[in-house]
Amino acid sequence: MAHSLALSSPPLIARVEPLTSTRAVRGPFDYRLRHDQPPVEVGSLLRVPFGHRNTLGVVLELADASELAPERLAEPESVLAQQLPGDLVKLARWMAAEYCSTTARGLMLVLGPAASGKLRRKQALLASLTSDGEAALRSADPLTDRQRALLAELEQRGETVAADLGTPALRRLEQRGLVAIRRGTIRRRPAKHQIERAAVTAPVMTAEQTAVLERLLPAVRGEAEERRFLLHGVTGSGKTEVYLRAVQETLAAGRSAIVLVPEIALTPQTVGRFEARFGDVVAVVHSALGQGERFDEWERLRSGDARVCVGPRSAVFAPLADIGLIVVDEEHESSYKHEGDPRYDARTVAARRALDHDAVLLVGSATPRPESALALPSLTLSERVDRRPLPGVEILDMRGLHHPLHPETRLALADLRRAGGKGIVLLNRRGWSNFLSCRSCGEVWMCPNCEVALVLHRAGEEIACHHCGHRQRVPERCPACASVAVARHGSGTERIERELAEALGTEAFPVLRLDADSAGLEQRARTLAQFAAAPAGVLVGTQMVAKGHDFPDVALGVVLDADQTLRFPDFRAEERTFSLITQLAGRAGRAGPGGRVLVQTLAPDARSIEFASRHDSAGFLADELRRREALSYPPFASLIRVVCSSEEPAAAHDVATLLHGHLIEAPATLLGPAPLFRLRGRARAQLVLKAEQRRPAIEAVGEGVDAIAREASKRGVSISVDVDPQ
Repeated sequence: MAHSLALSSPPLIARVEPLTSTRAVRGPFDYRLRHDQPPVEVGSLLRVPFGHRNTLGVVLELADASELAPERLAEPESVLAQQLPGDLVKLARWMAAEYCSTTARGLMLVLGPAASGKLRRKQALLASLTSDGEAALRSADPLTDRQRALLAELEQRGETVAADLGTPALRRLEQRGLVAIRRGTIRRRPAKHQIERAAVTAPVMTAEQTAVLERLLPAVRGEAEERRFLLHGVTGSGKTEVYLRAVQETLAAGRSAIVLVPEIALTPQTVGRFEARFGDVVAVVHSALGQGERFDEWERLRSGDARVCVGPRSAVFAPLADIGLIVVDEEHESSYKHEGDPRYDARTVAARRALDHDAVLLVGSATPRPESALALPSLTLSERVDRRPLPGVEILDMRGLHHPLHPETRLALADLRRAGGKGIVLLNRRGWSNFLSCRSCGEVWMCPNCEVALVLHRAGEEIACHHCGHRQRVPERCPACASVAVARHGSGTERIERELAEALGTEAFPVLRLDADSAGLEQRARTLAQFAAAPAGVLVGTQMVAKGHDFPDVALGVVLDADQTLRFPDFRAEERTFSLITQLAGRAGRAGPGGRVLVQTLAPDARSIEFASRHDSAGFLADELRRREALSYPPFASLIRVVCSSEEPAAAHDVATLLHGHLIEAPATLLGPAPLFRLRGRARAQLVLKAEQRRPAIEAVGEGVDAIAREASKRGVSISVDVDPQ
């Protein structure tokens, strides 16, 4: 049990985890606490001497004694005012074990933006209307038009930042006793991502929504034993309203809630609905916020001023007390998987955090993962809220055709323009062309850092690597044979946008593009707002265009190269293809009958495409689970991937071989080491474990990596462990 340091107590020992990224050195380390220091407890942040430098550390435990004599222990230099909640310390330690990482790296993930100690609440002069000012506003007092307008504005706004209205003018009104000015703290709102709030009035529940809530709300109130649910609802079935009702019940019970969304910029309507329903009790947390904005939102969550946190995967670490509900919207999205170390899955972390807080876990999707379908009791929403049918899906065979658009697709888009409707075209490949080659000698332009072809981006007149970011000018001739005959292969969103704009685009029928190349977060939000506001037009993009948007007036959906994901050597390829088509299909036909979806493919008989064309999610899940059980893939086994990387291929392979020797007795099928393509200038070798017993396999990998960490460090080899790779 954690206890604080009292002035009358004997010196205590703080077991501290220094926040270093190295695997070769592991804590915690004992430090002697002094009587004259501020109180220290689990989660306290200390500045401690470590090696030849000072570093930040987190207290994991307190003890009365150490194995070392007190005089041999160093003392912390200072105790920071900020502190990490104890439950997040526990969560960080669990993540380190679950994802074969280090406690320090787990703690770095859960630390708030105040950890540096440099951020503070923002101070400003605040002006408010006095009672004399209210009286003057309603009387014939001698006021200029400008002064009367200022007083009226203050009456409407309430206390506001003086600089926003003009401090000198307000100071003159202060001298007359009409305005009060004081210095106070202000909240740095995430203004650049603010969106128009949705209607506050809750809609009437459908019969299916009512039935779902009758099972869910007793769990939220603590009246039912089941605490984990899958909300399996077709697109447009009202899943968000179920989330809102569940959060409302959670707040009524005096508890807090976390709502995870795949990507904050692409789910503006979700954020807007929560802010509209619950107001300032909602905090938004994501990496695109400024440091000051993140600090203020974090402090609001930590203090209890905000009790609902909405955001992408990192919001799962929100410093909320007494969490009663965690929602994971669009739970099928791979963006919930973190690419850094530890490579955590926010869905798994959400389940763990819900368990620690005895909270309800509610994950929702129109295309849930097989893992969720097998593990969680299902709450079903089989119909759209307006009872409109899902759009018809037509499969267009592209075999023998060379133009990126099928003739039927071109006709449908032309009809859409004539009718003044809206459409979405999805191609999960950005850029102009997949790669360039020399027509004379066959040379392909490759990335100098990665063993992949460079993609043509015509807008910037450059070819680029989508892995490391390398860019160079479009070549005029082949470096191998000097030929000027350069061929372009394949199509990306940039090319499709240009072709549609030239064929269809007008001021009344805009063609817009949404992908990772179309500027930053702010520009993407503007593109979505522009498409929502336009009476007609086409939105072209990668999988971003299928992520959770609610555009009720979209009549046509088109999926280009639908079988592209099937060509990846990945056991989830069928699942991803089904999900992509189904999610895009769900964006069409919400405003009325006649919604239409066209799916272009070279594999018209692929089972995932056929299931998606029938909107048969239950059938696909049953078939996919049978296949995975036969092949011992998740959820019937766990996969662990270990990648060793180095500038020297031999070093990476040798360390992977050394690790193989440590894992030969692990309770799992062991594959590799096998070479991977060079990435960001580093050679790579990988091992893959397939295990029916998850925990023993993870422990074996963790122990094996720890055993070779020093040797790997000496040889300049980095080791990355990915549990449940995506």
